[in-house]
Order: sequence, then structure tokens, then C-alpha cells
Amino acid sequence: MTNPEWITEPLAPPSYLNNGYGWRSWFLTTDHKRIALLYLISITGFFFLGGFFAMMIRLELLTPQPDLLQSDTYNRFFTMHGVIMVWFFLIPSIPTVLGNFLVPMMVGAKDLAFPRLNLLSWYLFMIGGILAFSSIVIGGVDTGWTFYTPYSTTYSNTHVLWMALGIFIAGFSSIITGLNFIITIHTMRAPGLTWFRLPLFLWSTYSTSLILVLATPVLAITLVLMGLERAFGIGIFDPALGGDPLLFQHLFWFYSHPAVYIMILPGLGVESELISTFSRRNVFGYRYVAMASVAIAVFSFLVWGHHLFVAGQSVYIALAFSFLSYLIAIPSAIKIFNWMATLYGGSISFETPMLYALFFIGLFTIGGLTGLFLAALGIDVHVTDTYFVVAHFHYIMVGGMVVAYLGGMHYWWPKISGRMYPERFGQVSAFLIFIGFNLTFFPQFILGYLGMPRRYHAYAEGFQTLNVMSTAGASILAVGYVLPLFYLAWSFFRGPLAPTNPWGATGLEWKTASPPPTENFEETPVVTEETYRFPVREEMLV
Repeated sequence: MTNPEWITEPLAPPSYLNNGYGWRSWFLTTDHKRIALLYLISITGFFFLGGFFAMMIRLELLTPQPDLLQSDTYNRFFTMHGVIMVWFFLIPSIPTVLGNFLVPMMVGAKDLAFPRLNLLSWYLFMIGGILAFSSIVIGGVDTGWTFYTPYSTTYSNTHVLWMALGIFIAGFSSIITGLNFIITIHTMRAPGLTWFRLPLFLWSTYSTSLILVLATPVLAITLVLMGLERAFGIGIFDPALGGDPLLFQHLFWFYSHPAVYIMILPGLGVESELISTFSRRNVFGYRYVAMASVAIAVFSFLVWGHHLFVAGQSVYIALAFSFLSYLIAIPSAIKIFNWMATLYGGSISFETPMLYALFFIGLFTIGGLTGLFLAALGIDVHVTDTYFVVAHFHYIMVGGMVVAYLGGMHYWWPKISGRMYPERFGQVSAFLIFIGFNLTFFPQFILGYLGMPRRYHAYAEGFQTLNVMSTAGASILAVGYVLPLFYLAWSFFRGPLAPTNPWGATGLEWKTASPPPTENFEETPVVTEETYRFPVREEMLV
């Protein structure tokens, strides 16, 4: 960005980062920006903890025989990787960090509707995380992150109840956060900020919050029932006790498939912001993109049964779930089409956030298209519980959500920290992540199609070459993830001061100082124009 009208001089306003009360004040703060940073530190720690388990898994899979980890240890490691990444990174990351920081500023408010509940949500998240971590310290869990019965009841002699309790408590954190966002967006919008002037990030956050509030209690009830069965021998899910294992799968996936969209919907909102800003164009079909977020949230509750195609459910209901699984792809396809239309003819610049945005489109599209394979009954029977599913899931979650999260962090980092990061390091990191990710997970599509089952630490020798490629890619991916940890931390203290609006972006959050003052705005802003109104080319040349 070179037009001087887009950049204002760096300022040094009273900052939320230092209010004069010392570090202890952070643990009693009700400032949404500080709570966002508390979440940022917490989930970053969980991310690298989960990454450690992933690294050990990939090192074990370098060779066909189990020569690094024993069977029980391997089972614990892939369980801990899944549990930590899903419930303590993927689900909370964008809502609790970027959402907490941005939602009040994007609606023109001083804070969220319930600041004290916002702080409580972080404490609940940390209590849940500590309980989950304690299960690692005292022996781990070997059930897989899905806790399928009878692994979580009869066969497992590990600390399942500790882990379930941690996830149960963290679920309340999610519910409080979602409720806070819904009420804030409904009741605290600035004058003139109508529903169809909201940034698309807010539409995605609102839709995500609806899922959090409506779906998370189902997981909580499921974990309570599982705990009662394990602790007291009450027959609910375990067939050995007269229970129904399919009931557990229905309840678990009724939450967990909407949870997939809890993870990815905020990333879709970030993507809209990045595409618009760095192509200097209004989002094509704004209302369709906004309504697509709501449609995804609604349809997410109707497709859980495609996880049970080989579990024994009726073939007729399986056909219905197959049809609905194809149907939910339509709102995502609308978003992809509209982003491409926004890019077409735009004045595109390739700063680090835009690189992540473009990589997101490619990786998320591959993940979405391979999801249609799994929605087809005949193909799903062949690739169920193979590495094809692992690759598909990671193309959506890592190639989609994590890439969007990193794009959003780089985009809003000047606003969060008041500092600019080194652009070249950001670009190198983005390319390393893109290359490393594809080298890690694309071979797994082939492995799965050839029949390599997931969750095993030993495999046929013919699969070794592809596994070596996957582990090599994971090494590159790890370097790409570690780099931002260092240069963003450096820039937080030593980076050059950031202008108020370094990208020439639209949105209320760019109309306050970098970093924002404690109450965000000196006076309540008034919105008088549409979202994403960028100057036309003739105006840009003046």
C-alpha cells in the first residue's frame, strides 16, 4: 500500500496495554482487549503442546515398524493431539482472540455486553485446560479424541474422567463467549450500523455463536452420561452393560459436526475481510456471503449422520444424510465464488495477510471437495477410518482455519500491538506453511485411498515412501509455525510503531488508534456508509 491517504501517522495514545496498575491487573481485567491477549497466550501454549504430540506421531510413522513409541503410548499421543487441538485451540482460537478483540470495536462499542462474564470465560477455559493437561501428567488418555464407547468405558484404564471434566468445563467457556457475542451484536451497534452494514467477520462470528450456544450443551450432556457410566457402571452407551453405542455416536456428532463449523466459520469471516482489503474492492454479493454464514450454521445441525455411514444406521437415513451433506456445500461454494469475483479486476497487493488469504482459498477448496467424496455412500465405505479422512479433516481445519487465523493475526496485529512486524519474515513463513502443509497432507489422500488405516503406528512397507514425504512436510510446516512466534513477539516490543490504518482498510476498528485506548473510541462513532466502500480507481489516483 503506497497511497499516503490510506496511512495516518503513528500515534501514542493511552493504551490498554499499560494502565498503570501492574501485571496483576491483567488477571482481574474486564477489558475485552486484555482478555483477548490472555486467550492468545493460552491457546498459543496449547497449540505448541498439541504440535509436540503431532511431531512424535509423525516421527513414529517414518518407519513401518513401531520403533519409537509403544502401542499404548502411541494411542495416548494421538488422543492428546486430537483433544488439545480441537477443544483447546481450533474451537476457541479465532472467537476468543480475534473475536474478543474486534467485536466491540467493529460494532462501535466500548466493550462486550458482559465484561465480567468475558473474564469468567477465560478462567473456565484455563481450568478446563489444566484438568486436561493433568490427565497427560498422570498417564494420559487412550480413547481417541472422539471417546467412542467401549474405548472410553470398558477397555480404557486411563484417566478418561479427568479429560472429560476438562472438556466439560471448557464448554461453559464457549457458551458464555457465544452468548456475549450474540447480545453485543444485537444490542450495542453504533448508530447507523444496520445489519447489512456489518462487516462479514461479524456475520460469521454471530453464526458461530449460535452454534456455540445451541450445540455445546449436547456435548456436555454426553460427557456427563459417559462419566456416569464409567464411574458407576450405569448402562447407557456400553453394550456390555446393556447400553447403545450408536446413541453415543449420534449425541457426539450432533455436537461435533456443528463444531467443525465453529472452527471454520470465523475463518471464513476473516477471509472476507482480507480479500476485500487487499484487492481494494467491495465484497461481491455481500448479502449472499452474509446469508451463507447463517445457512452454514443452520445446516450444520442436519448432517451429523454422515459420520455413521458404516456404523449400522438405516440405509434410508444414510441417504438423507448424504443428500444434506451435499447441500451444506452450497453456502461454502457461494463464498468461494464471491471471493473469486471480488478478486477479479481488483488492485491486488501481496502483503502477508493476502498470501494467507489466497492459500486459504486453495486449501479450503481441496478440503471441501474431498468432503463430497466422504458424503458419497459408496466411496465413504471404502475410505472410512483411513488416512483419506485424516487428510480431508486437516485440509479443512489446518489448511482452512489455522491459515485464516494466521492471516487474521497478521492483518490485525498492528491494531492489537500498535507495532508492525517484519513483512519479509511474514511472507517467508506463509510460503513455508503452504508448502509444508501440502507435502504433509496431500500424500495422505493417496495413503487413504490405497487402504492405510488411521490411528495405527505400524503399517505395510509399501506405504513408507508416502509417510516419509508426510513427515518431511511436517518438519517444514513446524518451521513455518515457529517463525511467527518469534517475529511477532519481537515486533510486540521492538517493531516500528503502527499507523492507525496501515492497510487502508474499512471498518470501525481502523478508525481508532493503534493500539486502541482502553475505551476504544473517544466518542461513539456514527456509521453513514456501506461496508467495504473503497474508492474507485479514479479516486485512488487523485
